[in-house]
Amino acid sequence: MTSNVARSPYPARNVLVTGATGLIGRALVHSLSQSGATVLALSRDTRRARRQLGAANVRCIDRLDVLPDDTAIDAVVHLAGSRVLDRRWSSGRRQELVSSRVEVAGEVVKLMHRLRQAPRVMVSASAVSYYGSSGIARRTESDVPVDGSYASQLCVRIEAAASLARELGVRVVPLRLGIVLARDDGALPPLATSARFGVGAELGSGQQPVAWIHLDDAVRLIRFAIDDDSVSGPVNAVAPETPAQADFIRAIAARFGRRVGIRVPAAALRALLGERAVLLLDGQVAIPHAALEAGFVFSHPTLAGALEDLLPM
Repeated sequence: MTSNVARSPYPARNVLVTGATGLIGRALVHSLSQSGATVLALSRDTRRARRQLGAANVRCIDRLDVLPDDTAIDAVVHLAGSRVLDRRWSSGRRQELVSSRVEVAGEVVKLMHRLRQAPRVMVSASAVSYYGSSGIARRTESDVPVDGSYASQLCVRIEAAASLARELGVRVVPLRLGIVLARDDGALPPLATSARFGVGAELGSGQQPVAWIHLDDAVRLIRFAIDDDSVSGPVNAVAPETPAQADFIRAIAARFGRRVGIRVPAAALRALLGERAVLLLDGQVAIPHAALEAGFVFSHPTLAGALEDLLPM
């Protein structure tokens, strides 16, 4: 399949990446540096960042104010953010989730204002949680949130903060990510371990949709959004195939010749996780309409193919 998109005549050679040591950030920085781009990697722990990202064309920084006004930045990829599911959403934790995403986006826009030349594009990580608990309804990028849940509100705030870059003529692409599947980090390894030992579980009804994307496709889609001037506005960063949670965990278990015989009732998950349970019990059928319309071709469009790559027998 060939793409008829408008490729930028000026490929991004200088890229600022926030959240550079996260799951997507590490893979993206590696991809960019391997292709010869110069990367400014923003991380709270520069020593760790240098160990993980060390390359001659990667500069690790822990603050944006160290960058002089004449710094050349063609593109910004905003991936920073504390993990959403790992701790209870106390008032302090909620503020941490906001500051690590929304406030950092604001700092990036502030940097753009003082640079002599603003970047051409900002790709900013959001999530399909933006749409709220929409069940099996198909959601494209033109749909609006259906509820006022905290997860949805957080995504709305992230996108609003990033959108302020448009005032400077920056093309802004909010990337609404599904669960990112990777071999050595993220959600898949613990799910695979559970399935391998026969304790994979259906959660609640098991019918809630699971929007997902292979890490390689997530990185490729970010780079696609950077380089293609036709891509503007929100993009659902999800694979075209959206299985129910029960089918999702069964597919993982099948890679190890196992079956799924455990079901965790919704009430138990809500008692254990509180409000965070919505991330496991509700779901979104997000359609990657914008990406497909722009000509992006997924390397791993099906869950079976993605798992075959990530969980070799």
